[in-house]
Amino acid sequence: MFVILVYDTAAERNPNALRTCRKYLHWVQRSVFEGELSAAQYRALTASLRDQLDLTYDSIRIYRTRSPALIDTEWLGIPLGNQDSVL
Repeated sequence: MFVILVYDTAAERNPNALRTCRKYLHWVQRSVFEGELSAAQYRALTASLRDQLDLTYDSIRIYRTRSPALIDTEWLGIPLGNQDSVL
């Protein structure tokens, strides 16, 4: 599945969310990530984020689709982030 993940966390939890998301997805813009995940990777990512964050305060939004080809993406301004493969 293709995933777009956006998070908004308290400043002290941002480094943890960033590290976890970068393990699985491409960083594309500040707190925005995208990439292909297997079902097992998706479960591992969401479980890890649940353990690290305060879900009564922090917010994570995840959009899932079968393919990035099904999403029209438009950039305004300079692209941020990294489009290289996740290691």
